[in-house]
Amino acid sequence: MKYLIYFLIVSAVGLLIYNLTMIDYSDLMAKDSKVAVACVLASLCVIVLMLILLISKEIKKKTEA
Repeated sequence: MKYLIYFLIVSAVGLLIYNLTMIDYSDLMAKDSKVAVACVLASLCVIVLMLILLISKEIKKKTEA
């Protein structure tokens, strides 16, 4: 499970970087930029959720010991 979480984090970072390059910063409301901005936000959500999951697993491990 731990490796899956790390894989998802790395994938989300890769998608985040890719979508940051796809954004047209002069016109954020253009069609392609809207999709890229939504994907950036989704990638950030995945990263935060996976980090919360990792931290909660570490807390669970420490409280059981």
